[in-house]
This record gives sequence, C-alpha cells and structure tokens, in this order.
Amino acid sequence: MNEHVTPRHAVFPTSRLEEAEGEGLNPTANRTMGEIIAARFSRRDFLRGSLATAAIAATVSPMALISAEHARAASTTRFDFPEVEAGIDEHHHVAEGYDADILLRWGDALFPDSPAFDPNRQTPEAQARQFGYNNDYVGFIPIDGSSDHGYLVVNHEYTNEHLMFPGIVQVVEKADKKDPAKMVKELEIAPADKTRVDIEMAAHGGTVVEIRKENGKWQVVRDGAKNRRITAMTEMALSGPAAGHDRLKTNADATGTRVFGTINNCAGGVTPWGTYIMAEENIHGYFTGTLPEGHPEAGNYKRLGVPEGTYAWGRFHDRFDLSKEPNEPNRFGWVVEVDVEDPTSMPKKRTALGRFKHEGAASTVAKDGRVVFYLGDDERFDYVYKFVTAGRYNPDDRAANMDLLDEGTLYVARFGEDGGMAWLPLVHGQGPLTEANGFRSQADVLIETRRAADLLEATPMDRPEDIEPNGANGRVYVMLTNNTRRKADQVDAANPRAANAFGHIIEIHEDGDDFTAETGRWEVLLKCGDPSVAEVGATFSTETTRNGWFGMPDNCAVDAEGRLWVSTDGNSPKATGRTDGLWAVETEGDGRGTSKLFFRVPVGAEMCGPLLLPDMQTAFVAVQHPADGGEDWEGFGRLSYYEDLSTRWPDFDDAMPTRPSVVAITRQGGGRIG
Repeated sequence: MNEHVTPRHAVFPTSRLEEAEGEGLNPTANRTMGEIIAARFSRRDFLRGSLATAAIAATVSPMALISAEHARAASTTRFDFPEVEAGIDEHHHVAEGYDADILLRWGDALFPDSPAFDPNRQTPEAQARQFGYNNDYVGFIPIDGSSDHGYLVVNHEYTNEHLMFPGIVQVVEKADKKDPAKMVKELEIAPADKTRVDIEMAAHGGTVVEIRKENGKWQVVRDGAKNRRITAMTEMALSGPAAGHDRLKTNADATGTRVFGTINNCAGGVTPWGTYIMAEENIHGYFTGTLPEGHPEAGNYKRLGVPEGTYAWGRFHDRFDLSKEPNEPNRFGWVVEVDVEDPTSMPKKRTALGRFKHEGAASTVAKDGRVVFYLGDDERFDYVYKFVTAGRYNPDDRAANMDLLDEGTLYVARFGEDGGMAWLPLVHGQGPLTEANGFRSQADVLIETRRAADLLEATPMDRPEDIEPNGANGRVYVMLTNNTRRKADQVDAANPRAANAFGHIIEIHEDGDDFTAETGRWEVLLKCGDPSVAEVGATFSTETTRNGWFGMPDNCAVDAEGRLWVSTDGNSPKATGRTDGLWAVETEGDGRGTSKLFFRVPVGAEMCGPLLLPDMQTAFVAVQHPADGGEDWEGFGRLSYYEDLSTRWPDFDDAMPTRPSVVAITRQGGGRIG
C-alpha cells in the first residue's frame, strides 16, 4: 500500500447516521448528565473506588499484575466461568466449557417453501421468506411454558449494502478533506436500483420463528405454523392517542391509522402477556427530499434529524420523499407490538409510548399490577423515559392485556446532583405542555416527544441505549454508550474526558422498590474504558482483569438470578484493541463493578441481543454486521467489502459473503450458564 494512502472506514449506514448527528439535535441548555455526575461525585470518591486500578497498574510490577489475574477470577463475583481472552480475529469465541452454535444466518429459510439463499441471485420475494439482515434484539416466547420450545423473535435493524451485494463497490482514492495533501481510500457504492432497494426493505423488520431444543441443541422448526417475516412493507395499524391525527394522514392513508412497514428496529422486548415489541430507532436516514416552504413539521423533523438521506428508498417509493408525503416521518419512530400467536394479525404502532429514536422497550410488572416499560432515546444529549400502563396486567386473561399499551402515562427522567431523580409526566395541559407552546392535544405531545421533554427540562444523556429493570433487586440499569461530542468545558474530576468515548452505566433505584414511582435514587454503576489508563477514568472493580473491561455498553440482559450481562457496540482495533462482546457484570456485594468477558464477536461485528432463558441453560446472542471494518486490524489492514472481506464468518466459504447470525450458547454436558 502507498504509505501516503490511508484506508478510511466506509461509514454505512448506522455509523453514518450516528456521525451525522454532529453536536446532537437537542437545542436546550438543560444540565447534562456529565455535569450532574460531576456535581455529585468528587475526585476523591472516584479514586477511592475503581480508579485505584489505574494507580495499581502504574505502581505494581507487570509480573505481580499477571499473578493477580488468576486470583481475581475466584474472588467476589457470582459469575463462574473461565474468562475469554480479549482480542481481534476472524472468529467468535466463547468461554471454555461452552458451545456457541450458529442457529440462524441472514438468508436462512424460515418456511418450507423458502428458496435457498443465493447471494448472487437475491430478490425481494426470496428475502421476504428468509431470515433478515443485521439481527439485533432477540427474544423468546415459550410454548406451553417450556424453556426448550418456543418462538424466537428477532429484530432486523438495517442493511449494509457493501457487505450484502456483489459487484457494487469500488475502492477509490480521494484527497482527505482535512488534509488535501494526503490521499485516503474510500468505498464508493454504485447507485441503487429499485430491486436492490426492495431487497433492503424486505431484509428490514423482524422474524418470528418456532425453535426447539433437541438432544441439547437448538433447531429451527421451518414448518412452524406461526413463523412469520415482518418487513418494511408489512401493513400495520396506528393505535393510541395519536392514531387518526391529521399529522399522521398521508395521500396513501387519509385515515391516519394505517402505515406500511417498520424500519431500523434496534432493541425491543417481550411483554408479560407474550407479545413481541419492536422499537423503531434511527428513522431519519430513510427519508429524502425537502418539505414545502413553511411546512409546519419543519421544526419537528429538525429535532429528529429528518431527512438524512442515507438510503435511496425515496427515489422509488414516494412515501420516503418529503416533497411528496410530508407527513410520512410522523408515522415512524414508534414502538410496535406484534401478536405472535396470530401470524395473520396486523402489528400495531403504540403511539402512547412516544415518538423518538427508540432503542428498546423492556418491561416489568409493578406491585399493583400495572406494567412499566423503560425506553431510551439513542442520541447524544437525549433522554431516558418510562411508560406506565393505566390498566393492570391479568395473568389469567391474555385477551384482556392486548391493548394495555394504548393507555398510560409516559414519563421522562430528570437526574439531580444530590442522587435523587424525578420522573416527569408528559401529559397535555400540565406544565408547559399547552396550546401556547404548540401542543393542542396529547397526540401533539407524543408526536413531538423530544420537544415536550425539552420543555420539561429533562436531563440530556450520553446516548441512552438499552434500559433493563431487575425484578430480583428492584433496580434499573441504563446503558449509556458514549458521547464523543462532549465539550472541553465539560471536563471535570469525575468526568475527565473531553469526549466520553467509552460510555457508562447508571443504576436507578425507584422509591419504595416500586417501578411506578415518580421519584427515585441513582448511582453510577460503571464508567467504562481501560482502567489501566488513568486519564480514561474507568471505574471497574480492581477484581476486573485486563480482559474484563469494556467500552460502549449497548444492549443488556438480566438473568433469572438477577445478574447483569452487557453487550457492546464500538470496541475495535482503534478504539480499544478488542472486538465487541458479552460481559458479565457484578452488581452486588464486594464484587460490585467486576466484569468478565464471556463471548466475543469476529472483526467488524457488533454484539447484540443478549438473552438468557429462564432455566439459565441457553444464552442467545446476535452478531451484527461482521466484517464491517478491518482496516485498523493488523490481520487485514484494508477496507472490507463483499469481494474482499475481513472475515467470511460464519460460513468461511469463498462463495458466501459474511452473514449476520443468531448464536445459541449452551454448556457442554448441560447445566446453567455463567
């Protein structure tokens, strides 16, 4: 390679959507979480805790540290497994004594009549009968209460054209925008045609598929009567307070109650009554065109970054072109509920849970029977929410629960520097949420949830991702992936990074151990990053080994024992010298803040899911966009695309591209995970 030519990672497309956010779209001066953390905790508090790890690394000999690695593993954590070695290569790795089997790959058949996957002859019709692309959330709904037989529900977040389609990529040399004397290599993708767009649309959405464990191994039941693909073309109903509102009406739907498809489904959830929740996140990248001059939605769309135009769908489908369907973006950004028991049922976009860039929707049943959903808005300087149903869950009457998500109260969080917090109701007519501020009804509040939360002076967070309630200890864990746009004037003793590149985890304790409470307390469970680098300011327990620390927490799960598992998005050769993976994080006792690496993904991939079944004998994880990168890894060192991939995981077949996949992890010989 010419020493003056540098490969530059092609940012497609979720990374591009995140980078396009710039300084963040929150225009308020509300106090950020970083400022609140700084006011609450002194430097002494952090040094007394896990920053001691950095001090130890600086003063103790390397041999002593290596010896200490072995002693730590058996100390104060409830997790008992041999830790995986952190690193980067083409393969996945799981803790010794466990099997990690590929269960479903992009393109796999889901029905008896599904065509075999042929990457050179892809069609929209075939993709609609096959497992979709970029599996993210993974959930399990048991059949007859079984932990060995049920429905696997999987979100398909987005598509990577440069990894999916042969013959569309060229590597080109361009002058660096920041340094014109320097040349960089970039991937240039050929313009899309309608067939390619329609394949992408069919690869989005979700999968419902019956699975069964036989002789200790999971199998797909391809003739399952309730198997289903949901795509960006599936007809859906809009329900709840915003349904039928004029702002949701289009030329194609004069009622404002029907919409085709769901897009960019990131994390999700399974309700106590056994329905599947899909959360629409980065919707802004799918829209192109411009609004008519003076259109009333201009401010609303600006707050969500619409249109961003990563995808070319608007060239072939009018509904994604703002100049032709200016209200269409208001029909996306919701939480979708799917009845898996009826594969002919119409999924419902539940507008009562608000419209923003939903990461997920994990739920729990409160003491009084109401159901509480925790919701993150995944953007820099945006907010943490929860929704409390008005009705109560009836475990003996599934039908009575089917519309619980149409009525309830949506709250947004304000965190105080004294460790207290308040959940602020987003209710029309209360406080500033009035007609004087442009909210004529509850529908307006929900359509513009972000602006309503701005006016309530909610706390801007560092990209809220998964939020998981823990029924075992009454706590709630909030994953905050990072915020690389933090200004230098926000640097302080407790937050010593001018750019929070590695993220942190907040733990909430609702007052009275009641998930419906409107007040609570909060703590920082972890500040992430390499604890051996003092200026990073990571706060892992000193029991954490060099393999156990991580950056960029993203998805998480709480297992049947109340233990926390965290998956990551953004670890890389350049960022951390390791791939993403699944870490077990201790939240209790003397071992609090101790983390152990259980599973790691191949180069370029993101770790999604995770899910541990109630019997604790299976963990499902989703490996997303393998091979999306590799130029910073010494084992590859160049841009990765269909014809020249940094890994061909999981098939390792020259005739096959890399394929996002769901992996089933079991203990060899049987037994509980972890």
